[in-house]
Amino acid sequence: MKTYSFFAMLSRMKYINRWGLMRNVRSENISEHSLETALIAHALAIIGNKRLGKNFDPERAATLAIFHDVTEIITGDLPTPVKYHSPEIRKAYGEVEKLAAERLVDMLPEDMQEDYAKLLADHDEDEVYAPIIKAADKISAVIKCMEEKNSGNHEFTRAEETLRDAVKKLQLPEADIFMEEFLPAFALTLDELG
Repeated sequence: MKTYSFFAMLSRMKYINRWGLMRNVRSENISEHSLETALIAHALAIIGNKRLGKNFDPERAATLAIFHDVTEIITGDLPTPVKYHSPEIRKAYGEVEKLAAERLVDMLPEDMQEDYAKLLADHDEDEVYAPIIKAADKISAVIKCMEEKNSGNHEFTRAEETLRDAVKKLQLPEADIFMEEFLPAFALTLDELG
């Protein structure tokens, strides 16, 4: 019987740390980040549906967010300043991500490949879900910055400002609502969350 390594590779997300150029009080891996991004994307879709009259599939948003950084198992987490330094670097890295996605899909049985290829595809052109995933990704990064600052690490101060600004520039009402109504609680202690 043939065996497949796709899910064993995915389990290695926990070994890929984020924020490699910055001093971290607590390291964050892409597995943790992907779960948080999925939770936020799910919430953004529900906010869009309930408050803004949109018609998102929250489960689709969450699933796309779960898989949004999976290729980093192969590529590693390239720091944002490097990844977006120039259009040429971004394009080249996009090609590397595409090859990584293809390699991962090849680790599946043939009858499952099409389904996962769709999940691992670059969704930047997806007009419906790309903005939600991008916002959720950035909000998750803001939360990481807040946690680091709450732990006394002010190395994340400028990153938090930049990321908050980036979320605003997305002009996504769902994200603005989340930032206003849910983000402040991330600065509270466990006792204050009560």
